[in-house]
Amino acid sequence: MTRIPHETSGEPNPLQALTLDRLRQRTSTKWRTYPEDVLPLWVAEMDVPLADPVVRAVTDALHLGDTGYPAGTAYAEALAAFAGKRWDWDGLAVERTAIVPDVMLGVVEMIKLVTGPGDTVVVNPPVYPPFYPFVEHMDRRVAEAPLGADGRLDLAVLEAAFREAVAGGRRAAHLLCSPHNPTGTVHSAEELSAVAGLAERYGVRVVADEIHAPLVLGDTGFVPYLSVPGAERGLSLMSASKGWNLPGLKAALAVAGPGAAADLERMPEEVGHGPSHLAVIAHAAALRDGVPWLDALLAGLDGNRWLLADLLAEHLPAIRYRPGEATYLAWLDCRALGIGDDPAEVFLHRGRVALSSGLPFGTGGTGHVRLNLATSRELLTEAVRRMAAALR
Repeated sequence: MTRIPHETSGEPNPLQALTLDRLRQRTSTKWRTYPEDVLPLWVAEMDVPLADPVVRAVTDALHLGDTGYPAGTAYAEALAAFAGKRWDWDGLAVERTAIVPDVMLGVVEMIKLVTGPGDTVVVNPPVYPPFYPFVEHMDRRVAEAPLGADGRLDLAVLEAAFREAVAGGRRAAHLLCSPHNPTGTVHSAEELSAVAGLAERYGVRVVADEIHAPLVLGDTGFVPYLSVPGAERGLSLMSASKGWNLPGLKAALAVAGPGAAADLERMPEEVGHGPSHLAVIAHAAALRDGVPWLDALLAGLDGNRWLLADLLAEHLPAIRYRPGEATYLAWLDCRALGIGDDPAEVFLHRGRVALSSGLPFGTGGTGHVRLNLATSRELLTEAVRRMAAALR
C-alpha cells in the first residue's frame, strides 16, 4: 500500500506534470545522451517542473541583474531551519558550514583536509560510481567494505576495513553514502552510532555524502550523521540538488561537527569561488519555501516505488527488487534473467530503455541495473513493458 510520507501538501504530483514531448525539449544529459526512441531512466535527473518558489527566486534575481558572486549565510540558515523541522536536528551550526561548488567537489575538499596522498578512503559498495574516480584522482586508495546481503552496513566488514586502512599509522577516511545510492537504504541511528564508534576507535574520519537526505519515503526517518553520539569529528556534505532537481544549479554546503570545525576552517578560500550565486539563491529558496512541493514529490515517489514492484512482479518476476526507503533510484538484481554481467546493455539495445549499468558501482554491481523512477507512472509502466519485451 502507498504511504504518504508527510502531511498532504495540496500541491499536485510534479511527476505527472510533464508530457514526454515536453521532456524531450530538455537539453540536459538525461535527454541528449540517447536517441529519441530510447526512454531515459538512468542518470539522476527528475522528470518534474521546478518548484514555483525556486523559479520565482531565480527569476527575481535575473530581473535585478543579481548575477554576481555568492555572499552571506542564507543557504546555511535555510538548511539549518529545514533540518530542525524535518529531522528534529538543531545541531547544524551555521558558523560550522561552508559553501562548496557541489557535493562531490566538497567531498574531495573534505577528504583532502583529513587524509594525505596514498591514504585510504573506505567505501561501501555497491555505491555511487563517482566515489571511485574522484578518490583515486586525489592519489588516495579506495578500499571496499561491501554492504551485507540485506543491503545494510556490515559493521564487522567495516571494522576490518578500518583496521587495515590505518595499519602502519596512516590516516584514513570513510566516505559514507547516507541515504545510500543505489539501494535507497536509510542508515539507522544505531548503525550510524556504531560507525562513529568504530571511526573513533581506529582514528578514521567520516565524510558523509547526505545529498539524498530530503528524499526519505514513507514512515522512515532520516538521521543526520553529525547528530549521533561520537560523530563530533565528522564532516557532512548536504545540498538541495537532488530533492528539488537542481543539479544544473551547482551549490552545496560542507557541514562540520564540533570536533571538525578547525578542519573546515583550513579549507582553501578559493574553493568558495566555485558555487554559483544563482544556485545559492535557488537552493535556499527550495529549502525555505519549497517544502509543500517536496511533500507532493515524495508522495508521488512513494507511489512509484510500489508501482514498480507491482510491474516487475507481473512482467519480470525473476528480477529481485527491494523498494528503497529513500531516493528515487531502484536497484534491480537481474542475475536470474541469465543475460550476462551487464543487463543494462540488453535493455538498451533490445528494449530501448536506458538504465545505469551496475558494474561501475563496485563489488555487488554485477548483474544489476539502477533505474530512475522519478518519472510519470505512464513512462515507468512503458519502461517495464519494454524491458520485458527485450527478453522475448
